[in-house]
Amino acid sequence: MKNIMMAGVALIGLLAGPTLAFSHDKHAHETYSAGEPGNPKQPSRTVEVDMSEMKYSPANIEVKRGEQIRFVIRNVGEDDHEFLLATTEENLGHAEDMQKHPHMEHEEPNAVRLTPKKSTEIVWKFTKPGTFEYSCLIPGHRENGMIGKVTVK
Repeated sequence: MKNIMMAGVALIGLLAGPTLAFSHDKHAHETYSAGEPGNPKQPSRTVEVDMSEMKYSPANIEVKRGEQIRFVIRNVGEDDHEFLLATTEENLGHAEDMQKHPHMEHEEPNAVRLTPKKSTEIVWKFTKPGTFEYSCLIPGHRENGMIGKVTVK
């Protein structure tokens, strides 16, 4: 009888576990090297970033610590491209994963992959000083110069 009760408790735990896991915002407690996801309801400066074959325009952006930026990101090229905002070290590490899984989709609030002629927005608050980068981690793109810099002062 004790074993049946233990099995019932375990089954209830298995059934309840996934429901609880899906009820949380998966980015709520995550931290990012370049700051944090912004609040679209608060004021921000708009920076338009065009992605094309192996380059970003602009390739260098300066922001103030605490400033919120609304990135309007457009793929004006002929290939898929990405915008992933992080440190150089983080992007290099993620690029290794992309070599193994080149069609990986990003669910992080600091990243987007766009097909040609598509656009999207990322709202980001830069809470930490330093130099960060946005790069395209599709195999071959970063290696051929598809990197931009954000300097936070």
